[in-house]
Amino acid sequence: MLKRTLHGLLLGALVLPMLFVACQKEPTGAPAELALDFSCDTMAFDTVFTQMGTTTQYFLVYNRSDNEVTVEQVTLEQGYASRFRLNVNGDTNMVARDLVLPPGDSLFVFVRANIRPNEATEPFLIEDAVLFRSGGRQQRLPLTAYGRNAVYHVPTDTLHYADGSYPLDIYGNPYAYSVIDCDHWRHDLPHVIIGYAVVDSRRTLHLQAGDELYFCDDAVLWVYDSATLDVRGSADSPVLFTSVRHDGWYDYLPGQWGQIWISKGSWNSHIDHALVENGFVGIQVDSCANSNPTLTISNTQIRNQSFVGLYMQTARVEGDNLLVTNCGQATVVMQYGGSYDFTGCTFANYWNYASRTIPSVFITNTRDYMDAHYVWPMRATLTDCIIYGTREAGELYLELDSTATVSARLDHCLVRGGEWDEDPKFVDPSSGDYHLAEDSPALGIGYQYPDEGDGMERKGGGRNKN
Repeated sequence: MLKRTLHGLLLGALVLPMLFVACQKEPTGAPAELALDFSCDTMAFDTVFTQMGTTTQYFLVYNRSDNEVTVEQVTLEQGYASRFRLNVNGDTNMVARDLVLPPGDSLFVFVRANIRPNEATEPFLIEDAVLFRSGGRQQRLPLTAYGRNAVYHVPTDTLHYADGSYPLDIYGNPYAYSVIDCDHWRHDLPHVIIGYAVVDSRRTLHLQAGDELYFCDDAVLWVYDSATLDVRGSADSPVLFTSVRHDGWYDYLPGQWGQIWISKGSWNSHIDHALVENGFVGIQVDSCANSNPTLTISNTQIRNQSFVGLYMQTARVEGDNLLVTNCGQATVVMQYGGSYDFTGCTFANYWNYASRTIPSVFITNTRDYMDAHYVWPMRATLTDCIIYGTREAGELYLELDSTATVSARLDHCLVRGGEWDEDPKFVDPSSGDYHLAEDSPALGIGYQYPDEGDGMERKGGGRNKN
């Protein structure tokens, strides 16, 4: 059972160079006149941020003949000018020589790319080839990579106390951070976050449609005390917050970076049309600074978080048209009191990386700590929402101590384990498709995709069930 505290979500900063690499073809038999065959016909790297380099990948070289073959030379076509580097069976020289392959044997060729930055604002293609010479013949295996320039936010300082000591994150590491220059944020390039990138006090970071933020291992966007985050995406071009690595299964893998952290004392943050994916916590919202909402969030998807999607404590949050899915613990947490108002949202948890025993939505105003019982005022209203998932025991945990002023209201919400409990008939939640089938009992409520238009009538603060 999830403890009420859900405490301690600060994350450290570890750099992880990552990106997509793939061979484009499975092994095929070589023509009879050629001695060597390869496990792919082109090695293609994708989304290689300049300066970061790629993970090392490999292909195999086969001798499918009945005779021993001597590979006299393996090298790069562009030589030292190439942006690729090879390791041929452990040989890292620019030219590997006289490699003997017995009949039916093979050798490994490891490849990585490191691309120089330039002035391009769009992805650009670099090309080379690996050349093999054997028996007087030359064979060529192409290499391609799409390079992408980026703005890098690299830690320049470390958080410390007045006495010079350092607070440590949950990994035992100090908090390494950089301060964002909000006035000169570039919208024409992606941004790569390493460590903690801080929106400093009384500053506002404005993000617009098409902005992309890529986070390295455990990286955090930290909206500091009295700072504001203002995200204004669009239906066609949401602002993207995602992990750096997207090759293969990493495209959907949770837990690859830290979180967006709107910390205690921040105010009036606004997020509209965003996609937040593949982190530990999607968005954490801490105590409010005044009577204004700490965060207003709308038309946003939060998915594939290894812990919690939307994690709120003693905050004031207003949410409209949200889709929060596939989280290792809860999709939404409201705790330590606060004020929360959600309309037309889908909180659906079909987490399949491990067994999940806690409910998708968690609401409480208490905390037991050091033999003491703490209680906060709490108001939570959910209207026209879907709370569903795979937990047969129910997907809503609600515990309110009325010794403080409390109010919890669910208006026209479909809840697994609640009074209205029916399968909402999502089209394919296992692949992330939470559109509602034509015969869904939940038509007219929950998250509305951009491709569904704005045809669902709202009244009474929510959308009507058809």
